[in-house]
Formats: sequence, C-alpha cells, structure tokens
Amino acid sequence: MTPPISVLIVDDHPVVRRGLRALLEVQEGIEVTGEAGDGATALALAAEHAPDVILLDLKLPGMDGIAVLGELRARDSAARVLVLTSATEPASASLAVRSGAAGVVYKDIDPDALVRAIRSVHDGHLLLAPEAADALARSVGVEVAGLGALTAREREVLAEIAKGRSNREIARALGVAEKTVKAHVSSVLAKLGVQDRTQAALLAVRNERR
Repeated sequence: MTPPISVLIVDDHPVVRRGLRALLEVQEGIEVTGEAGDGATALALAAEHAPDVILLDLKLPGMDGIAVLGELRARDSAARVLVLTSATEPASASLAVRSGAAGVVYKDIDPDALVRAIRSVHDGHLLLAPEAADALARSVGVEVAGLGALTAREREVLAEIAKGRSNREIARALGVAEKTVKAHVSSVLAKLGVQDRTQAALLAVRNERR
C-alpha cells in the first residue's frame, strides 16, 4: 500500500492553517503532519517529521518564506515545497523558484486545484499558476521563439525537464544513455539562451499556457 503524502502547513494566520488542515485531512492519500506559524518552527518541524510536501507562505514573521527555502536547500531537505501566497509580485514568484520551490500558486486557488497541485509537486513536477509562469518567464528574459530551434528529441528532453526530472530519470523515460541526455540538456540551454534547468522549465510551462 502506498503511504500517504505527508504535508506540513506553514502560514502565519491560524484561520488559514485551520482551513487548509480541514481541506487536506479529508483527502484520500494525504495526511497533515504539522502546522507552523513562523519560519523557525517550520524548519524545526520539517527536521522532525521529514514531510513529503511543505505548503509554504512567503510572508512569515521573523524568517520569511524565502529564507526558509534557502535553509531547506542548505540542509539538503528532500521535501518538495509548494508556495501558497498572496504575494503576486513577479519578483516574489521568481525568487521562490530560484530558492528551490517546486511550485507557486496563489491563495485564491480553487481548493480542488490546490489538492491537485500538492499531488503534482509530490510527483516531481514543476507547478506554477499561469500568472506566475508568465511573470517568471518574463523575469528571466527568455523568448518562446527559441523553442523553434530545438530538435524533436530536444523538445522531449525539455518536456521532461519541465516535469522536474533528473538526467537519470529522463534517460530512463526516453530509453537513452544518461550522457546523451546531458548533451541534449546542454544543447537545449544553449539554444534557448537560458542559464539553468529552472529557466528552461519556466519557458516550457509558459509555452504550454499559450
């Protein structure tokens, strides 16, 4: 039997935490392992419970969500972080993803869509609200026109990158050698004029929304 997805809720508003807990506790295959109202508590609970997914607000007292993301990365945390925020500024979403977030959605999201988002990031996908995807793609200065330069195989590799998969996982999915995937990834980044896999994934997500 597949174990449930364990979720840590991090938000400074008790009413929001209570509402999220009520929503998630009735979902099949999801369990809430704890709640935190500030960054320091979030890190302590993450270390104690090792949740699969951390539902993280960016606006927290003391240590904010970006700082929490940075510390989780420094600790090499395996948790997938889904940012749930009311901060719609493009810079906030961009910084969150660059700091290690696996997804960014906004607090006006439909409850069922939020549950799907949690499952999606847990499965290894990069999940961005349409507004966040557009803002992020603009912030990294990439152009959709660059996709036209990719070969069919490179497009397949880009699609796998957008799912958050590693070179090894892409190699397994496409039935090719890992070193071949590495070469394709380098070519994709060069042709798109981006610096890293995150930027390439953002471009792919933005293109899907068009």
